[in-house]
Amino acid sequence: MHPKELSYSECHVWCKKEPDGNIRLGMTYFYQEKFKNIVYIDLPESGTKITKGEPLASFESSKIAADIISPISGTIVESNSELADKPGIVNKDPYGQGWMLLVKPSQITELDDMLSAQNYINLILQ
Repeated sequence: MHPKELSYSECHVWCKKEPDGNIRLGMTYFYQEKFKNIVYIDLPESGTKITKGEPLASFESSKIAADIISPISGTIVESNSELADKPGIVNKDPYGQGWMLLVKPSQITELDDMLSAQNYINLILQ
């Protein structure tokens, strides 16, 4: 359910380091499952600077509207444009086609603050 090769934030965002050094981000299975039917996602455009701990994007589900908090600082390289028309992809495939952003990190050491899959599971079971 939570792939071991990924890193996780306490704010329920997963991170995957790509071979080119960029970081792919998405919403965790636990988080999307908590809110169920995601009906809208607002993602920043390419070139947008993001800051760790600040709102990165927002989403709406049939239950709530909420922000997604950035686990890293950097610059958006690419947003998953498919989510604009089909936000429910996040519910169906949060670790695959439901990825949200590709980020060029400004401080790669911020990834050191991320949780392993097991530590993330421990967090959400508390």
